[in-house]
Amino acid sequence: MDSKTLSFITMMGVLGNVLFAISYYAGNIAPGIAFDFSLIGAYIAGFYGGPLIGFISGMFVGLLPGIMFGPLGQSQWLGLFGLPFGKGLTGLAMGILAKCLKVRERKYSSILTIPLVFLAYIPECIFTYAFFEYLMPFFVGRGGAYMFYYILPKALVEITVMSFLIAALIGNNGFTEFIGKFLTKSYIRPVIKTRES
Repeated sequence: MDSKTLSFITMMGVLGNVLFAISYYAGNIAPGIAFDFSLIGAYIAGFYGGPLIGFISGMFVGLLPGIMFGPLGQSQWLGLFGLPFGKGLTGLAMGILAKCLKVRERKYSSILTIPLVFLAYIPECIFTYAFFEYLMPFFVGRGGAYMFYYILPKALVEITVMSFLIAALIGNNGFTEFIGKFLTKSYIRPVIKTRES
């Protein structure tokens, strides 16, 4: 990875953590449950950068949520590992789906992104269920699937909002060209060439 790619990963991680901080303090629903739009950074990184960059960016995106819902929340030290890994899975899945389906090269990639955002969340959703049902009771001594059922409806609202926001960003040529300045490899060039033709 070159320095531009590393700065892109850092930028997406910072974006995700800032979005989390804003939504956490502005959208606190109940103790330990708050709106979280940090995945925007992981989605963008996965879509434009591919699976590896999406995964690494997702891990960075999960740092502040891991602290707030981990040691400062209910999942204690386990949250420091679980939340970043879950968000990394979303970035990874977005990268795999975008690459395999060649969404970046299609004419209406922004519209196709809406269902892609939902599909990319599925691995994190499964991991989150396992986290609350099995990992938390085993390592922390509390948890259970009931906690997951509080989080899932909130997550679906977040994913719906983020899917339209991501679609709008990806449909914007200026945004795509801006991202292209960071990703000098072949990740982004097909998108720019398609938009120009």
